[in-house]
Amino acid sequence: MLTPHPLEAARLLGCDTPAVMAARLQAAQSLSDRFQAVCVLKGSGTVISAPARVPLINPTGCAALATAGTGDVLAGMIGSALALPDLDPSQALDRVAQAVFQHGWLADHWGAGAEPLRAGLLAARVQPLN
Repeated sequence: MLTPHPLEAARLLGCDTPAVMAARLQAAQSLSDRFQAVCVLKGSGTVISAPARVPLINPTGCAALATAGTGDVLAGMIGSALALPDLDPSQALDRVAQAVFQHGWLADHWGAGAEPLRAGLLAARVQPLN
């Protein structure tokens, strides 16, 4: 499981951040293929990829997630989604996509006038995936 932001992805791929940003789907898929793992390339339109699968683009999330610790919350959500004892490996991409969607949805629906989004507050609103 990889959860890089564009700079981290560029370092892993041996290129620069503009190259990753210009071809986000290909960058995520290259990481999945190289490391034989699900990859969540974070950023606007987070890309979720896996070896031999069509990458997905997450429609949720906003700039409020560019806050210290929110990526750690996402990593915990993903870990939890994958920790089910009866999880079939073919379900991994879909489970990760559900966690990424919920993470972004929570940020999108934070609410005007609410406390600023912080990692601890975000984590407190996470619901278990079905």
